Amino acid sequence: MQGHLMLSTEVDSSSNIHSGIQFHHMEPVNLTQISEFVLLGFSEKPELQPLIFGLFLSIYLITVLGNLLILLAVSSDSHLHTPMYFFLSNLSLVDICFTSTTVPKMLVNIQTQSKAITYAGCITQMYFYIHFVGLDIFLLTVMAYDRFVAICHPLHYTVIMNPRLCELLVLICWIMSILNSLLQCLMALRLSFCMDVEIPHFFCELNQMIKLACSDTFLNNMVTYFSALLLGGGPFAGILYSYSKIVSCIHGMSSAQGKYKALSACASHLSVVFLFYCTILGVYLSSAATHNARSSATASVMYSVVTPMLNPFIYSLRNKDIKQALKAFFVKETTNRPVVLRLKTCP
Repeated sequence: MQGHLMLSTEVDSSSNIHSGIQFHHMEPVNLTQISEFVLLGFSEKPELQPLIFGLFLSIYLITVLGNLLILLAVSSDSHLHTPMYFFLSNLSLVDICFTSTTVPKMLVNIQTQSKAITYAGCITQMYFYIHFVGLDIFLLTVMAYDRFVAICHPLHYTVIMNPRLCELLVLICWIMSILNSLLQCLMALRLSFCMDVEIPHFFCELNQMIKLACSDTFLNNMVTYFSALLLGGGPFAGILYSYSKIVSCIHGMSSAQGKYKALSACASHLSVVFLFYCTILGVYLSSAATHNARSSATASVMYSVVTPMLNPFIYSLRNKDIKQALKAFFVKETTNRPVVLRLKTCP
C-alpha cells in the first residue's frame, strides 16, 4: 500500500512537471508565428466609419494634388531651379510618400470592414513611416541652413549652395533616414508577443507595437529614445541655431525693405517647422501625460496627415514665384492646344 502510494505521487509529480513545461512553452508566442495585427483605428462605431472615410480620402487627395502642383511648378519653370526650390520639391515628394504610407491602408480597412494588417505589412509600414518622418525632419533642417546662407552670406550664396552640395545634402538625408528606420525595424523583429495583437492606432506605430511585446523591451526603448534625441533633437537644434543667426543678421540691417524681404523669405519655412515640431511634441507629451493610446492616435493625425496637406498651401499662398509658375504652366498648356478649323460650305 505504501509502495503504491509512493508510485502514485511520483506519477502525479511527473505529470505536474510535464504540464508545467507545456504551459511554459505555450506562454510566449514568437513574432514570426503571428500572421497579422489588428489596427483599432479611431472609433469602432459603424455610423462614424463613412464620415472618417470621406474625411481622410478628401485630405489624402488634397495632399497629393497640392504637392504634385509644387513639383510641377518647380520642374516647369527654369527660374525656380534654385537650391531653395530644389529642397522644396524634395519635401513635397516626401510628403506624398509620407501620407501614402498610412492613409490608403486605413481607407482600405474601412471600406472592407477589416482591421487586420499582416505581419509583413505592419513591419513594412513601420519602416517607411519612420523613414519619411526622418526625411521630413532632415529636409527641414537643410532648408533652414539654405535660408541661413541666403540671408547671412548673400554674396557667396551661389558658390556655397552649388548643385553638387545640394544633391549631397539630400543624399545624406536619405542615407541617415534609411539607416535609422532599418535599425528600428530590426530591433522590432527581435520582440516576442503574447496573444494580444491589437494596436490602438490607425497604423503600425513603433511605440504601440513595443508596448504589446511580452519580451524585454528595455533595449528597444533605449534605441528609440536615443534615436529620437539624436535624430530629432539634433536637427531641431540646428534649425534654432540657423534662425538665431538669421535674426541677428536681420537685426543688423539698416534697410526696412531688406528686413521685410528677409523675413518673408523665411516665413513659409518657419510656419512649416513650427507646425511640424509643435504637433509632434504635442502628440508625445500628451500621450506621456494621459497614457491614452486612442487620444495619441487622434493627435498624431496632425503631423502625419494634416501637416503634409498644409505644406503646399503655406508655400504657394505666400510665394509669388510658385503662383506665377503655375499660372504660366496652365496658360501655356491652354494656348498650346491644337485649334481645329471647320470650313462651312456655302449653300
